[in-house]
Amino acid sequence: MLKKFYRSPELTRWTILEKEVVDEVIFRTIKPRNRLMLELMARGGMRINDVLKLTPNDIEDRKLTLRSPKSGKEREIVFIPQKVADRLKEYISAKGIGPDQRIFRISYTAARRVVNKAGKVVGVHLRPHDLRRHAAIYASRSGVPIEIVSKVILRRANLSTT
Repeated sequence: MLKKFYRSPELTRWTILEKEVVDEVIFRTIKPRNRLMLELMARGGMRINDVLKLTPNDIEDRKLTLRSPKSGKEREIVFIPQKVADRLKEYISAKGIGPDQRIFRISYTAARRVVNKAGKVVGVHLRPHDLRRHAAIYASRSGVPIEIVSKVILRRANLSTT
């Protein structure tokens, strides 16, 4: 019984996706909505819930404002590449989405399914958080200091979590 209570926790091994694999997942996704969702998670380090809550009012050039994020703060800021921001604005205008309407009008479950199917096309078991993790790992490997990765890209309160 004591062994059961004082057993050391098993470490979780995450599969690290290479940039080429993530790029292929994104580029082989045909539907613009799905591709944008994947890019926001993989390039901006966004959580799936944050992506689903986005409205056109939250977009200001390359800066996205997240309202009521997971951290419990009132707002958080996410920076995305200019090309992704341009495609996002084009998508909004093409679909005629109002300023207060959600950009991606699908459920959490449907969004998870989109990510999973996109991974299957390339032959990878893919979960939404894998794309967020990819954003952090790619930035770190590119020479971005871990403090910046933790505070800016992942928007975490404590560095030790990263």
